[in-house]
Amino acid sequence: MFGKRIKLFKLLGFEVGIDLSWIVLAFLIAWSLSVGLFPVHFKGLSTGTYWLMGIIGAAGLFVSIILHELSHSLVARRYGMPMKGITLFIFGGVAQMTDEPTSPKGEFMMAIVGPLSSIAIGLVFYLIYTLGKQGGWPQPVNGVVGYLALINGILAGFNLIPAFPLDGGRILRSILWGIKGNIRWATRVASAIGSGFGIVLIVLAVFQLFQGNFIGAMWWFLIGMFLRGAAKASYQQLMVRNALQGEPVRRFMNADPVTVPPSLSVKDLVEDYVYRYHYKMFPVVDDGKLLGCVSTKEVKDVPHEQWEKKRVEELTAGCTSDNTLTPDTDAVKALSLMNRTGISRLMVTEGDRLAGIITLKDLLKFLSLRMELEER
Repeated sequence: MFGKRIKLFKLLGFEVGIDLSWIVLAFLIAWSLSVGLFPVHFKGLSTGTYWLMGIIGAAGLFVSIILHELSHSLVARRYGMPMKGITLFIFGGVAQMTDEPTSPKGEFMMAIVGPLSSIAIGLVFYLIYTLGKQGGWPQPVNGVVGYLALINGILAGFNLIPAFPLDGGRILRSILWGIKGNIRWATRVASAIGSGFGIVLIVLAVFQLFQGNFIGAMWWFLIGMFLRGAAKASYQQLMVRNALQGEPVRRFMNADPVTVPPSLSVKDLVEDYVYRYHYKMFPVVDDGKLLGCVSTKEVKDVPHEQWEKKRVEELTAGCTSDNTLTPDTDAVKALSLMNRTGISRLMVTEGDRLAGIITLKDLLKFLSLRMELEER
């Protein structure tokens, strides 16, 4: 879903970051408020004032979305659902779960709290707006506060639409899951509705285009495409987890992986291993003992003229929890680790010995075959 993610800060133990696409959205929101909404509703102000209102309004929306996603994260943690963090991207924000909900009740509570928090935030801003209006506050201040009250109400209403993976879709899935006791069936139904809603938005975009509203048509089209893709991806993700759940890593690992000795020169590493096997990482093994690993990342830091003199042992990095696991580790956890770290080759260890290598390619081959057979 995301491209390059920028970490901002931690809030109540959750890492908050933004996708680069959010920068585009923030500019578009500030621009549309500054040259569109505020000048129409608040006449006679200076251009600088409109832009200041737009920037503050965009920042207020930024905080509102973080609080919305934070409420999801806090309830998820309460019900034992691990959260990776909160990321803001071009279509808003998402609290990133590293696993599926553990129960219908847990998902229902986690999903419903998001729109409820937006409603609460909107009511607080509306109360401030009312007090400001009665107290004769400056028009620009009341304008921004009124906008934030309205936008939080819209945010709550949109998220309550029963189209997975919106909050309303998750609420629907939790209810269906609770009724039938089958999360796969519930996800399929909720995802189909989400995909259908995406089509509705795309059709709406076409009508907007014919009416000459190009900007509105573009946004409806992009949101519709996003919802269709996200609904399909959510169902496929569940299928993947179901296929791998309970399967130990030892079933998929290569028990006889390519390793390199610590005495090998960097030149020989590149020519005889990297260019031959096309791997970016190799375990470093000496007399059966795993010393660590060496990757192309370390090789790139060595000047080319030193490749013949430098030995692999000088570049060997120690094994960490980011690139190692045990043979009995659940394959779902291996896939989650690959997804979180971006590492597609993991070392499987038993004590100080290398038991094997598991790769994303191995897991995908198994998934492809299993899902093909289950479709039949």
